Amino acid sequence: MAIEPREAYRALTRQSRELATLASCSAVLGWDEQTYMPAGGAEHRGTQMAMLAGLQHERATDPRIGELLAIVEGSPLVHDPDSFEAADIREWRRGYDRRTRLPRSLVEDMARTTSMAQSEWVAARTASDFDRFRPWLERIIRLKRDEASCLAVSGSGDSSYDPLLDDYEPGARSDDLTELFRALREELTPLVASITEAAARRGSDEAILNRSYPRDRQRIFGEAVAAAVGFDFHRGRLDVTAHPFCSGIGPGDCRITTRFDEHEFSEAFFGILHEVGHGLYEQGLDASRYGTPTGEAVSLGVHESQSRLWENLVGRSRAFWSYWLPMARRIFHEALSDVTLDRFHAAVNRVEPSLIRVRADEATYNLHIIVRFELERALLAGDLDAADVPTAWNEKYREFLGVEPKNDAEGCLQDIHWSAGLIGYFPTYTLGNVYAAQLFSAAGSQLGDLDTAFAQGDFVGLLGWLREKIHHQGQRYRAADLIRRVTGSPPDHRPLLDNLRRKYTELNNL
Repeated sequence: MAIEPREAYRALTRQSRELATLASCSAVLGWDEQTYMPAGGAEHRGTQMAMLAGLQHERATDPRIGELLAIVEGSPLVHDPDSFEAADIREWRRGYDRRTRLPRSLVEDMARTTSMAQSEWVAARTASDFDRFRPWLERIIRLKRDEASCLAVSGSGDSSYDPLLDDYEPGARSDDLTELFRALREELTPLVASITEAAARRGSDEAILNRSYPRDRQRIFGEAVAAAVGFDFHRGRLDVTAHPFCSGIGPGDCRITTRFDEHEFSEAFFGILHEVGHGLYEQGLDASRYGTPTGEAVSLGVHESQSRLWENLVGRSRAFWSYWLPMARRIFHEALSDVTLDRFHAAVNRVEPSLIRVRADEATYNLHIIVRFELERALLAGDLDAADVPTAWNEKYREFLGVEPKNDAEGCLQDIHWSAGLIGYFPTYTLGNVYAAQLFSAAGSQLGDLDTAFAQGDFVGLLGWLREKIHHQGQRYRAADLIRRVTGSPPDHRPLLDNLRRKYTELNNL
């Protein structure tokens, strides 16, 4: 008996939700590995992750999914391309086609290898010893080349990178990113120079952020701000890890992490606000559509736009601190009792070429991303050997930022991404910055004076706007189309640069 399209759609929904539940089990294990798992559990955790990855792959490549897709793809369900059903079907097809090109053995090997590699990365970073991590990077690069080769489709562009990039930012192409990065670098380099020169003439307030900030008080303050901007701690939690991240386990369960330094205020606070931005997206997804594409985030670039928007466009604004600095003074009275709003605002917006990406200011941040983009493309293409990564990394930092790491921990071992197999992920950070500036500008135009709201501790209007325009849409539209629909313009880096010029002109009287 033939299955009707609506029944086929329901069957696909059931399978999709089962896969999402399996993925959430892997997410819990991944979160535990980065937070509480003892180091001795790494090998067994790798076995667990490989088994789950294999099960997910087997279920996701079931030929029955292809049969059901064939039924719904020619049905009235897809006649309206803007409908949630049509979007689900489009993304199910995309996912099914990608997964069926990958052998289960490769998927399991990748899960096992990256699980163990992340533990080795932590140890190598602690010892500042790249050679300890190098064999794992070599193996991961080989596996990612195999993956890219399996996923490559005729006419897809750069076969060594685009298939991997497409996993994080569907539809993005490395040639387009190369052009974006070129344009950004050409304008950012002189802008950073003018900002740092003006800041040098004015004098630095950065030392304010390096006073004594007890760890327990940092957590109290960070959680208070997180809750105030909308993060629901009944459906989420904050923990400590070596490299901050957000993990959306499922409806009602979103985990964010940070790391603390008692003599560095910005790292933990803005790290929390950054991950809160991700968490707000996860908590804002339509729970009734959980497990379907329209109940999931559209892309990592859009996901990153939410974290960068809250971290930088909200969290580094003068209006934000006009509300929160009095509380910060009460909590950190010894460090901040003599600090004015103007001085603090200038300190949290200081621009200075630096070594650590997660501590980088708004103006130089994208230069850190360009370094990683160029290196991982070279690694995949075979133009750079893993053994030469530290030297290549240091050379690019001298060229792009005028600084050089003193050791591997503050150089090529600072990020967890390569150990986790996340090749192609880094460019989404810059795309997130681009999208964030456009979205924030559109929100201001549609909502009115956001600064007045922030100065009163009111973030409800902005969050509600983001929930309606971004979070609740899921994968209804691809990232570039979503940005165009919400802002009225296609993705464009100029609002990002305009925002930086405006902010630092006001701060430094350029």
